[in-house]
Amino acid sequence: MIVELKELLELLEKVRGKKKIVFTNGCFDILHAGHADYLNRAKSLGDILVVGINSDASVRRIKGEKRPILPQQMRAYLLDNLKPVDYVVIFEEDTPLELIKAIKPDVLVKGADWDLERIVGADFVLSYGGRVERIPFSFDISTSKVIERVLDLYCK
Repeated sequence: MIVELKELLELLEKVRGKKKIVFTNGCFDILHAGHADYLNRAKSLGDILVVGINSDASVRRIKGEKRPILPQQMRAYLLDNLKPVDYVVIFEEDTPLELIKAIKPDVLVKGADWDLERIVGADFVLSYGGRVERIPFSFDISTSKVIERVLDLYCK
């Protein structure tokens, strides 16, 4: 379900303490097998998986003017239709820190390519007894690699 933050917080309040809330975030531009595997593994760490996605403006600030390839509503729709994802929320900031503080997940998840010290919100989640999990990648793929492959195949 694609939700605004206010609605998400109301929904989570009803299950807090009864179900384990897992949170992850990213741009999720051009979904691929690596995303699906990552989200399945994140969901296995709890009961409810909340995915925060960067807004189009946020992606542009982080990745450059040519990104995202897919607009935020399409990215949110795709994520919402993946089996492990319970809630999708779009955030405007460059980092999900304020979102993490509002949600207060039981488990914060990022890819294993992120050192614990670099994971935004890790200190906050650990401060109240939550867990931070780093998931290793099963596929050697990224959106950037997909873009490079398309350019190699069609533009050279």
